Amino acid sequence: MTEYRMDARHVPTALDRGVQGVLGRGLDRVDGPAKVTGVARYALDRRLEGMAYGVAITATTAKGRVVSIDAGLARALPGVIDVIVGDPALPRQTPIFGQPAAQGYDGTLTSYGEVVGIAVAESFEAARDAARAVVVTCEAADGARFTLDDGRDDADSPAEGAMLPDTVKGDVDAAMRAADVTLDVVYTTPRHVHAAMEPHGSVAVWDGDALTLYGSLQILRMAKPVLAASLGIAPDNIRLLSPYIGGGFGGKNTSADAILAAVAAKRIGRPVKVALSRQQLFHSVYGRSDTRQHIRLAADRDGRLTAIAQDSLVAQRIGATSFEPVALGAVGLYAGENRSFTTRIAKLNLTPHGPVRAPGEAVGMTGLECAMDEMAEALAMDPIAFRLANEPAVDPTTGKPFSSRRLAECFANGAALFGWDARVATPGAQREGEWLVGLGVATAARVNFLSDSVARVTLSPDGRAAVETDMTDIGTGTYTILAQVAGEALGLPMEQIDVRLGDSLYPPGAGSGGSFGAASSASSVALACEDIVAVLAARMEAEPADMTLKDGHAIAGNRRVPLSELTRGQPIAGLGTIHPGRNNKTFSQATHGAQFAEARVNAVTGEVRVTRMLGVFDCGRILNAKTARSQAIGGMIWGLGYALHEHAVVDTRTGAYVNRDFGEYHVPVNADVPQIEAYFVEEIDRDANPVGAKGIGELGISGAGAAVANAIYNACGVRVRDFPITPDRVMAGLPPV
Repeated sequence: MTEYRMDARHVPTALDRGVQGVLGRGLDRVDGPAKVTGVARYALDRRLEGMAYGVAITATTAKGRVVSIDAGLARALPGVIDVIVGDPALPRQTPIFGQPAAQGYDGTLTSYGEVVGIAVAESFEAARDAARAVVVTCEAADGARFTLDDGRDDADSPAEGAMLPDTVKGDVDAAMRAADVTLDVVYTTPRHVHAAMEPHGSVAVWDGDALTLYGSLQILRMAKPVLAASLGIAPDNIRLLSPYIGGGFGGKNTSADAILAAVAAKRIGRPVKVALSRQQLFHSVYGRSDTRQHIRLAADRDGRLTAIAQDSLVAQRIGATSFEPVALGAVGLYAGENRSFTTRIAKLNLTPHGPVRAPGEAVGMTGLECAMDEMAEALAMDPIAFRLANEPAVDPTTGKPFSSRRLAECFANGAALFGWDARVATPGAQREGEWLVGLGVATAARVNFLSDSVARVTLSPDGRAAVETDMTDIGTGTYTILAQVAGEALGLPMEQIDVRLGDSLYPPGAGSGGSFGAASSASSVALACEDIVAVLAARMEAEPADMTLKDGHAIAGNRRVPLSELTRGQPIAGLGTIHPGRNNKTFSQATHGAQFAEARVNAVTGEVRVTRMLGVFDCGRILNAKTARSQAIGGMIWGLGYALHEHAVVDTRTGAYVNRDFGEYHVPVNADVPQIEAYFVEEIDRDANPVGAKGIGELGISGAGAAVANAIYNACGVRVRDFPITPDRVMAGLPPV
């Protein structure tokens, strides 16, 4: 077993000596054929013998209590097996990432749409009808809070040990008074919800006290203890299977459906399938908080920042403790001696808020990077030149050295590729008929994490290798990149690698989330391969560094021997384990990039059309050029949606989302998405992890919305500080035609 803790820079491994030539190449996904032919089975594809169907029953009062639940009519409907209400094990909502489910049913309600029961029937249609037939009578209480203003006066500060504690250095107020040029603005972003194509769904089956659950779960090692605590059983009595996930952005970690399915299956003694409807997802699964970001910048005439502040107000449901870390990207980004990054958390009667892709940076970089553009204009500086003038040599908040940082190179490459020198600084100066044309730029930044991960790699007597870990693939290409890592380290073609994921019987992997999945799981696979390479080298009577592995053969000392022969008829197994260590405290670790956008604004209607986007990113080693590009482009599309579309609207009379479906909650569709290009400045960051890779997907979203907003301003001169940027908000600032 090879176990490594990142307490120091990692030395090169067999992966770095590899000559197979598969690592980094833009290879097709190995799971692609299974997906396009329908062989890949997602959670809701499971059909077990005797399976019943469950549909959640929810309440429609945001603050108050359940007076009564009348299930008499529902139980009498054809095909109904049971209606379970008032069970203490029922989850009120999806447990927030890493926290236990809110249970102990006592009839109290703290937000709209809380789960109060489940109807179980022989068919989905019968279960749906039964759930609708249950009469839930609620008594509303006074004083419900639905807006940031409602909770502003008694908002909380981050708890001790929070991922983003309040950070204040120097005196921002004094620096603002003394500065040559200042900016003091407020940006707001709305609530966002998870919008994965695959609904949240689970199938549960019991064998005595042992539970097997097929779910759409991103991180199995975190889901298992939450499920165990919720159900009152030992974690070892749970097997989770999640080999394929149809999109997961932080919300598929022990979803409410998993607990509902398990409770119902135990009650009726049969397998039960539960899928949350799209409408239920808005209230049953945590989303992203709206934010109010007070941003202050102070600079001298040369454009050097003397103060930077991003002080934010965010929302969280009453009783929950996590929060949107708005300033996460800003803390280590720009120079400036006086600094303030604080958060206040307003407690409201709304669905809880938890991780949504790029928590913190997705919205925090939007506000900060728009403000940086405003400041550049006030200084009469090019926006890129202003950012580079404040490029720090070390982390400006902690003083730690960067493990790697090539932001300046990203800007240089991006500006050349995008044609930034053609930008006209004066807003509204470029026009084509009714359309005003502008260019915008923004910085992308995302903190980098490493997570505990274990993987087993086995070289079989026939010369094939199998990779096993309960790591998941949420559509990002995990099956493919882990095969590439093993293939490069062991000198095997891709077709001789089998990757098995998403089963909690396998070694516990990092799981998918926080952009740590690829680097963490790939590192554990690379370390597992070290065990195998050591055995092969010994049998070749050579040192590992003196042996070459290529095309299923070991080459050393003028000998070329098939790996199948070196196994001597017995499998050779390796177990690799990676842990975070001192390096994440010794170094400031992040990914960076430069985002560019071209926007056209209709001078008559205020309509916005984004016609080009381009990003250049610094995110360590690229494991697969094709999947990396896909991830970056996907993030940029998401940023485009945040700039122009996404907004979960709350009815402030009831606390319900009024646009709780894809007909009204708008996300970018094909017609909205322009030509997008993504490029990389590659550098192996050995202080980050053994493979030197860092996260991509969440980096792609960070700053993308700000680049669009800045392009809109450059096109028409209208600065919208309240997102999303809809035509009515643009029209309000346009001059009469």
